[in-house]
Amino acid sequence: MIDPVQCRMARGALGWSLQDLADRAAVGVATVARFETEASRPTRTTLLRLRRTFEEAGLIFIEQNGGGPGVRLRSSQRPGGEG
Repeated sequence: MIDPVQCRMARGALGWSLQDLADRAAVGVATVARFETEASRPTRTTLLRLRRTFEEAGLIFIEQNGGGPGVRLRSSQRPGGEG
């Protein structure tokens, strides 16, 4: 799915504020803030909406693989458009 660390990393990669993500994903900014600080866990629907919003912006989520979960930009999304 998506975890709080990935959410913070994804926002950082895109240069988005909490409000930017909330607006783009059509969720409350307090929902995003509580999720990122691990104060609460949003519904599955909200988590899917957050992940889909990031993926549509060009991010790829890396699942737990021994090195920990993460995110990265698709190669076509990198500055300059080069891989």
